[in-house]
Amino acid sequence: MAGAYPGWVPGAPGRVLVVDDSQVIRQLIKVNLELDGFEVMTASDGAECLEAVHHFRPDVITLDVAMPRLDGLRTVGRLRVDPRTADIPLVLVSASAADGPPGGVDAVLAKPFEPAELVGLVRRLCAEGRQRVVRLAKSPATCRCSSRTLAP
Repeated sequence: MAGAYPGWVPGAPGRVLVVDDSQVIRQLIKVNLELDGFEVMTASDGAECLEAVHHFRPDVITLDVAMPRLDGLRTVGRLRVDPRTADIPLVLVSASAADGPPGGVDAVLAKPFEPAELVGLVRRLCAEGRQRVVRLAKSPATCRCSSRTLAP
């Protein structure tokens, strides 16, 4: 399964890219996720997120809405149109959170939040993402079989 899910280490909860313009919030989220075993990278706005996402290859991205240069919602739009990032679960962590997630967002967590709630949500989204990848890898419709073999 590790080969089907780049960056995944068996037994590790996953990788999270935390995007927020507040250094205090970034550090709060980072510390809580790291205490639960996640590997965490941070970015201060959507532009930094788009630069980092292809190198870090996160399992989940948390995003603030109001950020300089490129806000959270515009970042969501750019992540969703890129085939390499379209399936990464996205969580809006925002003081301006709406009733439900806007299009392209998997979950919304209102600030202030309970750290345990954030960690549980990220853990669930990582697990669901892995299950989706495993199901796709095992699906006969996505399997391209050939009668010939290729030498390594």
